[in-house]
Amino acid sequence: MVARNLVLIPGAGGVGRAVFEHLRGQDVPVRFMVRREDERAAEVKELGAEVVVGDLTQPETVAAALQGVSRMFFAMAVSPDHLLAATVVASVAKEYGQLEVLVDLSQMTVSQMTTTSTTESHQQRLHWLAEQVFNWSGLPVVHIRPTVFLDTPLFTTMAARSIQQNGTIALPFGGGHTSPVAVDDVARVVATVLRDPAPHIGRVYELTGPRSVDMTELAAAFSRALDRSVSYVDVPLDRWQAGLSRMGLPPHVEQHVATMAQLHRDNRYDRATGGVEHVTGMPPQSIEEFVTAHRNLYLG
Repeated sequence: MVARNLVLIPGAGGVGRAVFEHLRGQDVPVRFMVRREDERAAEVKELGAEVVVGDLTQPETVAAALQGVSRMFFAMAVSPDHLLAATVVASVAKEYGQLEVLVDLSQMTVSQMTTTSTTESHQQRLHWLAEQVFNWSGLPVVHIRPTVFLDTPLFTTMAARSIQQNGTIALPFGGGHTSPVAVDDVARVVATVLRDPAPHIGRVYELTGPRSVDMTELAAAFSRALDRSVSYVDVPLDRWQAGLSRMGLPPHVEQHVATMAQLHRDNRYDRATGGVEHVTGMPPQSIEEFVTAHRNLYLG
């Protein structure tokens, strides 16, 4: 039997966990599919979620996790398996035939890509291809395309380290503009769609912060929020990439992050939409509001 509004969410962290927090406040039942039972899985189970073990790249575990589900959120961390997982989910969900909606977490860069474009990262290309797969599947799909997250290490842990050391945000973005959006705002949009899918089927929602700013303006917002001077230092891209390589990231992740930096420098993130407010009725957090809420992280 299919529950009227049981939602399947892969993974117990990141955007999925934030979506759960919004859904449980509305008494919407959630089932998490996790790779392994760990502390995060135990936490959501204690909060009332169902937890099953599975893998988005394994059709039999996806099929088992979908039983009784009417709505699904598809999202993955940066991974070379993104397209494989999307293809498996689309294939299994189509055969299952009971989904009212599949909400796909994509990336805003997809809107700027073509079949043959080559300037994006491998991960961004996988998102573009995954969108095609979901569209071809004929499933009731909604694509959510956020810009860069305010919660990314670029603007959190990396920024906090340099702010504490010398009062700077050191990134290779040049004069490029950016419009980062908080994970919680993206989760509000996803949760809104999952609660009442019908008005959103077939739509694409591009999500940004309230305005697009250059890095000097971003640093000024940090200064106001932290009550201390924060300035932007434009680091040469090659030197910054060398430091990135020393962090020991998986090659796929490193290439994605390095490409994001280049795209910022090329002003490809200079976008501002009203997507968050359009869907939820509430505007997204500003940079200053986000940093104020996380002062302890930045001040140490």
